[in-house]
Amino acid sequence: MKDLLNDLAQCKQQGLYRQRNILQSPQGREIILNQQRVLNFCSNDYLGLANHPKVKHAFINAAKNYGVGSGAAHLVNGHTQEHHALEEEIADFCGYPRALLFSTGYMANLATAQSLCSKNDSIIQDKLNHASLIDAANISQAQLLRYAHKNYAHLQTKLDHCDSPEKLVSSDSVFSMDGDEANIPLLITHCQAHNARLMLDDAHGFGVLGKQGRGSISQQQVATDKVDIYMATLGKALGTAGAFIAADEAIIETLIQRARCYIYTTAMPAAIAAATRTGLHLLVKENWRQQSLNNNISFFKHLAKQAELNLLESNTAIQPIIIGDAQTAVTISQQLFTKGLHVAAIRPPTVAINTARLRITLRADHTEKDIEYLINTLT
Repeated sequence: MKDLLNDLAQCKQQGLYRQRNILQSPQGREIILNQQRVLNFCSNDYLGLANHPKVKHAFINAAKNYGVGSGAAHLVNGHTQEHHALEEEIADFCGYPRALLFSTGYMANLATAQSLCSKNDSIIQDKLNHASLIDAANISQAQLLRYAHKNYAHLQTKLDHCDSPEKLVSSDSVFSMDGDEANIPLLITHCQAHNARLMLDDAHGFGVLGKQGRGSISQQQVATDKVDIYMATLGKALGTAGAFIAADEAIIETLIQRARCYIYTTAMPAAIAAATRTGLHLLVKENWRQQSLNNNISFFKHLAKQAELNLLESNTAIQPIIIGDAQTAVTISQQLFTKGLHVAAIRPPTVAINTARLRITLRADHTEKDIEYLINTLT
């Protein structure tokens, strides 16, 4: 039998042991974490919608009308009018014929690979894709091929030597640990040349990139019909929870009929769907949030360059500072916390060995004073 306690002890010695922090406030620019008030540079609540009064009101009102739990799967009687309306609004917003809700982005990615691919097929992925895409490929039993990060010549080589009847190329559009972006036009070119489907995971682009937050496809000015499967999450820019797949009629209906992650689980609460609808409306009406976030990104990068911080090349809200050693990254994160700053240390196996980092995420409601304090404390 495996010695679990010994494995855990080794994790601690290597600076890789993970512990949960206790949040005692709503998400926001400033939070109470482990009973200490800190500036929040860790949250994916990019636009500050998680604690928006209108979003909360929509949640409470829907809970009064529908109760708290859905009580059943979507295919039994857990699919409410709120779910259905949200799917229609997301499809319209993203420019796709259909959209399908999932409880998490992880489940959405698992469902897609499991439903559309089998052991005779191939899934070709960027080396730095999110863990859920990698796990999805493994669960599907399709052959998993991985190309070097954003190396599209390497992708072409993989496709040239792939003779599977069905090929699915999947990529993050914004890479969650580096903050850099995939080249979507190049992905489309290679997929079209090899008759492969293209799937994008836009968890960190949806809501913050593109016209009115329509995501990476809009940002890079490509037609939605060139991206066969578009996945995005609702728990980041929209401030709620869950995820969706947007695609054509055939793909969505295939997911409904075959996706085990959709069929065999309780639907997300209707209150979350209602709150998300309100968040989506605010995204369109209050586009100053997106502009404010962009301004904060530019301001942070300017100060970080002046301070000569070891910043990765990123134009998104994810701004990683490479430290290298895992224990050193943890120590710096802990020191920042004592000075009123919450900045997460990201360590292996989430990132490669010797690339441990401080993963700074910026928000629309950060002030210039907040960012100046962060930079000054780091230096």
